[in-house]
Amino acid sequence: MRIAISTEGRYVSPHFGRCPSFTLVDIENGKAVKRIEVENPGHSPGYIPQFLHEKGVKQIVCGGMGARAQGFFKVMGIKTIVGVDGGIDEVIEKLEKGMLEGGESSCTPGAGRGYGVEKVECDHAHE
Repeated sequence: MRIAISTEGRYVSPHFGRCPSFTLVDIENGKAVKRIEVENPGHSPGYIPQFLHEKGVKQIVCGGMGARAQGFFKVMGIKTIVGVDGGIDEVIEKLEKGMLEGGESSCTPGAGRGYGVEKVECDHAHE
């Protein structure tokens, strides 16, 4: 199964739509057999779900995503797991073991409305 992880450096990005890139990982029989990073093609309603669907993605992992975006992914048959943070390698290890758990989205509803990849201010709580 191909899984996309919103990526910012070596970590899960808190914003799927404005992350610099996506790490695409193919998990087969509990092992990551392929891993590539693709640049975020741009943030507009429904575009990223379509882009990732065309890449064969069946699941997306991110820190935050609004309900509207989750709806777009659902239409594309892509499962969403939000509320994830930490290193990409750590997330992949949990995916291999089938132990990755999501949580509450790190973004407030409507936080990304009207903004593209270039948005520099985040609306989630900062640590």
